[in-house]
Amino acid sequence: MSQAPPVKAGIIGTGTISDVYFRAGRAFEVLDIVACADLFPERARAKADEHGIAKAYSTDELLADPEIELVINLTIPKAHAEVGLAALRAGKHVYSEKPLALTREDGQALLETARKTGLLVGCAPDTFLGGGLQTCRKLIDDGLIGEPIGATAFMMSHGHESWHPDPAFYYDVGGGPMFDMGPYYLTALVSLIGPMRRVTGSARVTFPERTITSQPRAGTTIPVRVPTHVAGVIDFHTGAVGTILTTFDVWDSQLPCVEVYGTEGSMSVPDPNTFGGPVSVRGARDTEWHDVPLTHSYVGHCRGLGVADMAYAVRTGRPYRATGELAYHVLDAMTAFHDASHQNRHTELHSNCDRPALLPTGLVEGVLDG
Repeated sequence: MSQAPPVKAGIIGTGTISDVYFRAGRAFEVLDIVACADLFPERARAKADEHGIAKAYSTDELLADPEIELVINLTIPKAHAEVGLAALRAGKHVYSEKPLALTREDGQALLETARKTGLLVGCAPDTFLGGGLQTCRKLIDDGLIGEPIGATAFMMSHGHESWHPDPAFYYDVGGGPMFDMGPYYLTALVSLIGPMRRVTGSARVTFPERTITSQPRAGTTIPVRVPTHVAGVIDFHTGAVGTILTTFDVWDSQLPCVEVYGTEGSMSVPDPNTFGGPVSVRGARDTEWHDVPLTHSYVGHCRGLGVADMAYAVRTGRPYRATGELAYHVLDAMTAFHDASHQNRHTELHSNCDRPALLPTGLVEGVLDG
């Protein structure tokens, strides 16, 4: 983007994750974060002072500011839809942390409001834009492993109560391993293989209560209201078949994060909650796995790539990658895994999305258009 002015943005929700977005506002030439707001005014003021932001607002004040063109919605997940809709109705583009919403109905309302207003909706995760996953995507597109026929994805942990200061949300509706971490894995798979056609799954609650052992709430008991072990099968529109397992119920695992299997070889994909490598491949005629040099930049802690990419779209009208449609497709699938288990059937997905375009190679960090 040559001489166009940066997009003026405001952050709503100044929890821990906001720090990386404040830094993104300084790292990308297309983005200028000028204000922040929070349910707790003192927290907004503290973050504004920490990051050199002049305006610390209430949410209503931020939405009323005519200078702000784009809202970065970092509220808790159950508020994503409400805050996103308010921003759209105030005439602002919206980029949200994951998930887009907690229900299909709220996700559809966001997309429909954006269509009616001519505004853009984007959503995390943007880790699929990092150098590791972009390298995997390029190698697949170049035919290195042939036609993808399948994939596996595993997110294995024992949950959050031993280390998180306030872990109750992770065991309430809208939490659980699928809604918490599934967006990283499913977004990566859609980028690598394409959109999903139908899913099925089985889900369970292994421990109906959890006891917090981390401070400051050690000893508090949490009721579990959401499945904590979810195993699913995915049929992609391409014909590939995927397997995904997300769990808060296992003590340890040696499974890979993501692998993609093709007619000419297999690929080991890096953790989709990170931006870098390593990327490993074993071809049909290879005798062992070998690491592949990364083809793309942005391999560090680069959250903010998605909102910066969307800011280019605001200024130039070009397509962007971390779209609301992609996030809704992932939301649809996550909900469908739970539905399929409850209803004992395959669930057809009525959503679809474009496979997001590759970033250019050779980018200088801070710029996304080569």
